[in-house]
This record gives sequence, structure tokens and C-alpha cells, in this order.
Amino acid sequence: MNKFWDEVLAFAEATTQTVGQKLLEDFGQVQADLKADGSLVTRCDRWSDDTLRQAIKAQFPDHGVLSEEVEHIFPATDWCWIIDPIDGTTNFTRGIPVWGISLGLLYRGMPVFGYVAMPPLHQSFYGYWPGESGLEMPSGAYCNGRPIHSSDAAPNKTQFFSLCARSTSVLENPFPCKIRMLGSAAYNLLLVGAGWAIGAVEATPKIWDIAAVWAIVQAAGATWVPLNDIEPFPLNVGTDYSRQPYPTLAAAQCSLVEVFRPLVQTVAER
Repeated sequence: MNKFWDEVLAFAEATTQTVGQKLLEDFGQVQADLKADGSLVTRCDRWSDDTLRQAIKAQFPDHGVLSEEVEHIFPATDWCWIIDPIDGTTNFTRGIPVWGISLGLLYRGMPVFGYVAMPPLHQSFYGYWPGESGLEMPSGAYCNGRPIHSSDAAPNKTQFFSLCARSTSVLENPFPCKIRMLGSAAYNLLLVGAGWAIGAVEATPKIWDIAAVWAIVQAAGATWVPLNDIEPFPLNVGTDYSRQPYPTLAAAQCSLVEVFRPLVQTVAER
């Protein structure tokens, strides 16, 4: 089984590096189209999506794939990869260097491995989260190969909390931390796993926004809270996940959930 996980990590690292190098050539130089859900898409998103799907098919022919741009229905396979070809497309089109490539590997509908590469920042995050899968596998979370862990700091004005563009309403009331908004759902949440922020909220992430980071952030010791009380996983075979949002709170410590949840709960009700 360790050989399998070595293969998974090597594949994720090599594939996102190859795709990332190509995307860097077009970074800040492409036009975007508006999708039906209000998000942006470029030819680079479509190319990255296709390239990643083809790479998975070649390396893991018995694995399924669910992706942002093409494959939205969860397949009837034990193993399935969930792809976000460019997380932070708006940043990508505007030349802002906070965007990434996200790969989550699910076993029987549950994320057990996540890999997120942030090419402009020269950062790569990955983590193993066996949960109740019964799999023999590594553990822990890493950034550039070094272990990461969520912070044990208390909320104060020297600590960071990340918002998304659709959650700024929480600032209508006093907030106990400094606010950051980076334009990438994956990176916002990864800040918590890396110990750089003590909390983050995403109001409307889709399944491809969270599949990889769900594993990484929890492997790093943080707590994941579905703000609509609907657990995102396990995914169901045959379900179309193109429209379902998953309002999410990530907290560096379990004890911080009771601090942050009352402050951000409204984002799930809008």
C-alpha cells in the first residue's frame, strides 16, 4: 500500500508541476468568459482540466474523475479524483499570483488525499486523511515537503481570518481578528492548515474547491465545519455536483468553532 501512496504523491507532484509551468506562460494574459453560475472560465481552465483528466486516465485507468469543467457526476468507482484545474481564475486572468491547481483523491466517496499546487508562489500542499476508510496509508500534512500544523493561538487583532468575496457581510459586526481575502478558496482554507490563519470561511465553494483541502486541513489538525449542517462527504454515485455549494468554516482548533461560527453563520443563509 505504501508503494501506491508513493505513486499517488509522485503523480500529483509531477502532473501539477507540468500543468503549472504551462499555465505560468499564460498567466495574466488570457480573457475569461462568464459561466452560468457567475464564475469565470478561460481556455486555460479547459486545457488544464483536460490535461489532468487525461493524465489520470493514463496513470490510474481504474480511477474515476470528477472535474469542474467537464465531469460533474460522481462515478461508480472505489477511487475517484476531483479536479479544480485553476482555483482562483479571476486572479489568474488579472495577473494576481494567488491561484492553484487542486487534486483530491477519494476512496468510496471520502477524500483521503489532497494535493494543491500554487505555481506562482512556489508552494505545494498535500495531506493524508484516512478517517474511517480502513486504509493503511501515511498521515500528516505538508507544505513543500515540510510538516504543517494548525495554530494554537487565541483570537486577537494579530491573528488572521480569511473571508471570500461572498462572505464580507460578516464585517457588519466587530470581528476579533485581522481579515484577509485572497481570491482562492483552496488557499484561504489552506492558510488554516498551515498555521498562518486561525480561521477561514467560504460561502459558496463547490465540491472541486474543497475536496483536496478537506483532507489537507484536517490532516494538519484543523476542524472543518459545514455551516449548513450538511456533511459534504461521502459523495453519492450518480449525483450531479455541478450546482451544490458547501458553505464552510475552517477553524485552527475545535474550541474556536464556538467563537467563529456565530460570527459567520449568516453566510450559509444568504
